[in-house]
Amino acid sequence: MFYRTEEHHGLPHNPFNAIVLPRPIGWISSVDGDGNVNLAPYSFFNAVAYVPPQVVFSATGTHSEGGLKDSVKNIEETGAFVLNLATWNLREQMNASSVPAPRAVNEFEVAGLTPQPSHLVRPPRVAESPVHLECEYIQTIELLAPSAEQPNRLVLGKVVGIHIDESVLTDGLVDVAKLQPIGRMGYRQYVHVTEAFEMNRPSWTGGAS
Repeated sequence: MFYRTEEHHGLPHNPFNAIVLPRPIGWISSVDGDGNVNLAPYSFFNAVAYVPPQVVFSATGTHSEGGLKDSVKNIEETGAFVLNLATWNLREQMNASSVPAPRAVNEFEVAGLTPQPSHLVRPPRVAESPVHLECEYIQTIELLAPSAEQPNRLVLGKVVGIHIDESVLTDGLVDVAKLQPIGRMGYRQYVHVTEAFEMNRPSWTGGAS
């Protein structure tokens, strides 16, 4: 089949998210200027640079009470956030934190999670997560959107500190079998990563082009 993206695809659900996968989950903790904490997962998330290390996530739409979503609002207001790795053991808590709660609600409490102080930034970390990336806010990029009432915003952050629980290391390497991260698939599906395979990058042996 083929369809133009500005036209209806004729399928029960939009297939776009089921094609670009698996996607890492940006489990973002942030805090506003008054100290109110927020925790929310974003499936449009990824690492985008090595040096300096940078990550990006995209927030679509607005808060149910109007205005920017809490994560974007908080990060722009206070200049920092933490990426907490979502794992198999934390799948239910991650999902619970996605609830469209009122602004005053602390999703750490909703999900039964423990806030842990960060080393370099103000927002707390999810103590139960084995990996945290402490990030300083760089900028927000306005993406194409259907309307001003349904914006798409790309938030870019610089990773300034990384926490790794030694229980997920094997011979100094992050062990995916121990880490067991989860990722977002299409529809309401997720993936549970339990193993990995290796391929060496080829070396060019031909002549100059």
